[in-house]
Amino acid sequence: MIYTVTFNPAIDYVIKVDNLTLGQVNRTTREYIFCGGKGINVSHLLANLGVDSVGLGFIAGFTGDVIESGAKELGFKPDFIRVREGMTRINVKVKSNEESEINGLGPVIHDDELEQMFKKLEDGDILVLAGSIPATLPSDVYERIMGRLQGKDIRIVVDATKDLLLNVLKYHPFLIKPNNHELGEMFDVVLKTNDEIVEYAKKLQEKGARNVLVSMAGDGAILITEEGEVHVTPCPKGEVKNSVGAGDSMVAGFITGYLRSNGDYNEALKMGTAAGSATAFSEDVATGEKIMELYKTL
Repeated sequence: MIYTVTFNPAIDYVIKVDNLTLGQVNRTTREYIFCGGKGINVSHLLANLGVDSVGLGFIAGFTGDVIESGAKELGFKPDFIRVREGMTRINVKVKSNEESEINGLGPVIHDDELEQMFKKLEDGDILVLAGSIPATLPSDVYERIMGRLQGKDIRIVVDATKDLLLNVLKYHPFLIKPNNHELGEMFDVVLKTNDEIVEYAKKLQEKGARNVLVSMAGDGAILITEEGEVHVTPCPKGEVKNSVGAGDSMVAGFITGYLRSNGDYNEALKMGTAAGSATAFSEDVATGEKIMELYKTL
């Protein structure tokens, strides 16, 4: 089974306000509510491609109920752990003459509640760890999870930034997915060519990563496999409408392509690139139809 982990899910309340004025009553002209979180985005896109997954994470309060019901509507199975302190956060995103965000704290997660998550994983699973760590969890929680799972036949995918990613490489994650800018920041360099990207991606392999997938926005993606092969896929053509969730979609597409092709990394890269691009060209997480339409062009 594929499991995704969203440590700090959120209800994203997106509102449009004409000419927001502080200190006065403002009225919205449009409103949207989304279930947010990188793991949730991965499971959402997997569902759109017809792939089953289970969403893990931590919820609390009445807002946690909304996340749980929202997951079912998005097409994947929620198996969130309900914690006893706090509430699932609400993030308010205001779109006006300037864009502003107010992000909530999220619930308090205790050690015994974190322990419950470990018990849900079995040999043969794929586990996706994506996103930042809430302040209520120790900063080394990714390392603690991967350390606990050493010796189990679990393929772990990590999509995180800088130190969070670097610190888990010693546990040999199956796949990591930095973008080209994040890869450069890890080594304090600016990467300008594909050869440079490949060179520094291989340094992450030297530190322990098995497969390194580097997304490059409009320039496509590069995959360096554990066998040392380099695969490059260009980005399909289209109008970018939304960057939120594109990276998560690439991860979900890669996993789908890998499983459906019995481990063909080139097919995995093509499906990942198609999925990431399809979401970037859509208002929300891409539909399966849109993904397959772009996949056929690669």
